[in-house]
Amino acid sequence: MSETGEFDIHLQELRRGTIMLACLQLLREAGYGYGLLEDLARHGFPTDSNTLYPLLRRLEKQGYLTSEWNTDDTRPRKFYRTSTAGIALAEALTDEWADLTSAITSLTQGD
Repeated sequence: MSETGEFDIHLQELRRGTIMLACLQLLREAGYGYGLLEDLARHGFPTDSNTLYPLLRRLEKQGYLTSEWNTDDTRPRKFYRTSTAGIALAEALTDEWADLTSAITSLTQGD
């Protein structure tokens, strides 16, 4: 197996949490699934719809997202928005991310 193949599961594990955080940050402004996929990709988080939609449902069930259907257009769309609890979680995760980035940087650059 190639080195990339061996690393894939670990890279996927690392990205899973970052995609959740990116969704919470991006959905401070209401958005729908396909638009969110495009926004994530534009910001450097390419994501598969089979990963995104279960994540959105899970975050909504946990109370970190709210949703409502928009049926004004020809095609109804479910819009998601980060809830108050989701904003608090995003802020905590972002702070933790900054601390971890600093710690990793100190490991790779030495003292």
